[in-house]
Amino acid sequence: MLKFDRITLSGFKSIDSEGQTVDFGDITVFIGANGAGKSNLVSFFDMIFSMAIIRLELYTNLYGSATSILHYGPEKTKLIAAELSFSGDKARGYYRFKLAHAAGDIFIFDDEELEIHYSGFSQPKIINLGAGHKESKLIEPGLFISETITEPEPKDPVNDRVVCNFLLENCSVYQFNDTTLGAKIRNKCDISDDTFMYGNAGNLVAILYAMKNNEKTNKYYNRIVSRINAVFPQFEDFVLEPSKHNPNQIILKWKDKESQYTFGSHQISDGTLRFMALATLLLQPPEWLPKVIIIDEPELGLHPTAISDLAGMVKSASRHVQVILATQSPRLVDEFEPNQIVVVDYNDKLKRSEFNKLNESDLAEWLDRYTLSELWDKNVIGGNP
Repeated sequence: MLKFDRITLSGFKSIDSEGQTVDFGDITVFIGANGAGKSNLVSFFDMIFSMAIIRLELYTNLYGSATSILHYGPEKTKLIAAELSFSGDKARGYYRFKLAHAAGDIFIFDDEELEIHYSGFSQPKIINLGAGHKESKLIEPGLFISETITEPEPKDPVNDRVVCNFLLENCSVYQFNDTTLGAKIRNKCDISDDTFMYGNAGNLVAILYAMKNNEKTNKYYNRIVSRINAVFPQFEDFVLEPSKHNPNQIILKWKDKESQYTFGSHQISDGTLRFMALATLLLQPPEWLPKVIIIDEPELGLHPTAISDLAGMVKSASRHVQVILATQSPRLVDEFEPNQIVVVDYNDKLKRSEFNKLNESDLAEWLDRYTLSELWDKNVIGGNP
């Protein structure tokens, strides 16, 4: 299985041209004050996903313009530069790109390159994708990487894993912030819209329906129901029925344990609805999971007693995929190990975000007396305004 090892990034939003390097493990948790830059790193993953589906220009427009994304604009910062490092049992690779500001306040690629080191071969395979294009060329045919490759230049280009599929398409950002009555998660969706879970959980009910009605995945559905019941005792089960008026559509409903009354999606609290989305995301069948899950502020609206359940689900998912969290919850931080925590601080003097991974040995004496959240509160590890 390929995994992210490291990202080096410069010129992007609150990260200046000198750049920052962040190392990743199976679980990586970003903490820091409001405005420190946690969400900017989440946004970078969102940009990577947009590049995968040939929508870099759309991403740029959604965030205002290229000027808005460059660190203090093009007058101060000319380029966004990034290197993504990933590795598996049989291969190690690097994907590098530079984005330059161009007329029309858009980005064009100043450089794009892929470097692959195959186990057992001294020379890496380097693919230069050129410059001047508006969208990533990783999507083009013929760019493949295999973890079980036997030749450095195989005649058959179709190997086990497509680079784009791992680096781009399998990095999914989830933000379950919108739980208003008009939110997609509370409204009807196409019953067949079950290929993967959307970042806003707008197709949550379709995913649950598909999982429940497949004998191979039904056990995962039951596990999700059980976990929700543990934090929401009134909940017995989902009522997953296609609309009588349109059998191609379905809406979220649930059954009360005591009365057996069926409630609609508008009769679920925000926190409970978010927990339902988190449980479905993290406890779905392993083969359904994206390879990298990024969740921004998963603790929003959750009762403190549900935080431990959330951490348990994260750890369960991390046995199969990498999980990246950005949080402001001290209680959630206490559920993880120091070497899984990255502290994000904003340097007022240098006007930039700085990322520092904790080292457990450096904190050994402190941790004998205090929890991680207490060290955070006391500003021993940083991460405060």
